[in-house]
Amino acid sequence: MSGYVLAIDQGTTSSRAIVFDGAMKPVGTGQQEFTQHFPASGWVEHDPEEIWASVVATVKTALKKAGRQAAEIAAIGITNQRETVVIWDKATGKPIHNAIVWQDRRTAPLCARLRKRGLEPKFTKKTGLLLDPYFSGTKIAWMLDKVKGARKRAERGELLAGTIDSFLIWRLTGGKVHATDATNASRTLVYNIATNEWDAELLGILGIPARMLPEVKNCADDFGATDKNLFGAEIRILGVAGDQQAATIGQACFEPGMMKSTYGTGCFALLNTGTDMVRSKNRLLTTIAYRLGGKTTYALEGSIFVAGAAVQWLRDGIKVIGKAEHSGELAAQADEAQSVYLVPAFVGLGAPHWDADARGAIYGLTRNSGPAEFARAALESVAFQTRDLLDAMKKDWKTNNGKTVLRVDGGMVASTWTMQRLADILDAPVDRPTILETTALGAAWLAGSRAGVWPKMKDFAKAWALDRRFAPQMDDKVRAAKLKGWRDAVRRTLTT
Repeated sequence: MSGYVLAIDQGTTSSRAIVFDGAMKPVGTGQQEFTQHFPASGWVEHDPEEIWASVVATVKTALKKAGRQAAEIAAIGITNQRETVVIWDKATGKPIHNAIVWQDRRTAPLCARLRKRGLEPKFTKKTGLLLDPYFSGTKIAWMLDKVKGARKRAERGELLAGTIDSFLIWRLTGGKVHATDATNASRTLVYNIATNEWDAELLGILGIPARMLPEVKNCADDFGATDKNLFGAEIRILGVAGDQQAATIGQACFEPGMMKSTYGTGCFALLNTGTDMVRSKNRLLTTIAYRLGGKTTYALEGSIFVAGAAVQWLRDGIKVIGKAEHSGELAAQADEAQSVYLVPAFVGLGAPHWDADARGAIYGLTRNSGPAEFARAALESVAFQTRDLLDAMKKDWKTNNGKTVLRVDGGMVASTWTMQRLADILDAPVDRPTILETTALGAAWLAGSRAGVWPKMKDFAKAWALDRRFAPQMDDKVRAAKLKGWRDAVRRTLTT
């Protein structure tokens, strides 16, 4: 069998497919954006049919650009936007409602009611998560309650539910396989990460029939094969992981104490804690980093809802840049004498604050503030939020002696200005790898290693290559003043 592996990277704003060769290098890529739906304030939806069409189209494009036939692909690895959830008809595969996206805040009132009942400690103990609209469980409950007849149909076994990976697996296999992996399951609010099973008590609280949910497998496992009519031949699906865990794998963060942060629409930092399921005292999440061969590796995670989305806001919302890649150039022109802060709580604030009702705010504007100051504030907000996560992680898990090297990936890391400012604010080295497609690479490695055509974990880790290390250069007093201003801005923005 050839060493070619196909990665499907189904993200928040676009779907991508990448063909990697036997040397783990990308040789063919397809990418397609899809529509973002905002039916009400704080609501975010995707059309599952549009996502499906984009995945099929990008796979065909990637194969064509790589000059390969489906029969030459050893395996498929899937990575996906986590927490986004779909419910579909078991007989027809047709969704009963648009997918509710991880950014969506419509279930904030339900989360508040559950907290008022004193149930958050129970959910946190079993799932490692907090009661927040971010996670999938309350989204499923909302659809069952709001879509006419959905609850009765679900109880009769007529409906299936799952995160985007499950929906794609179902479609790719022609309805033969309803499965997910442990990392995606761990983000649903109804999966017990200690026992590695759907939790009957939590399902009962949210009113979700267990029969709707997929079988939970290892990250490198047999998820069936694609229908041969889709791409011309069957391709085995042998790897699945949620996007942030896939990036952790792609960054080869396999040792406890290693940390990665992905800068896409949002920002997600994961710290590998090995077999130690660390219970955060600083409102971070305890989650599954990956499960291989039945062995679970855990992580502490900090979730920032708005990172690259702040750059999109600069481009599409207030139109101060024409292209996202121009943000760093504009930020470099900002007046250093001005202290402008953007708290990008467009859809609430994530870790460590978890304030679903907070909304975006700008502080420190003067008559002289302009596009450059807005750009710098947007990019610095990502660095400040990452610093908040890093500080919380150091409090929760001290075995790395407080020394951290952050491996970074995602669209924003191509900006040298942004990465230098990140290192300055963190007061820690930031390592940018040569291959920035680490999320897709992680999914591909899961599938390729399972297929026996790619190296095992240790050799894969050795292949990780550094493009550039950004070392802190900012004066300590300047950094302290900036952090003080940021924390004051956040304090003024919080609603709780």
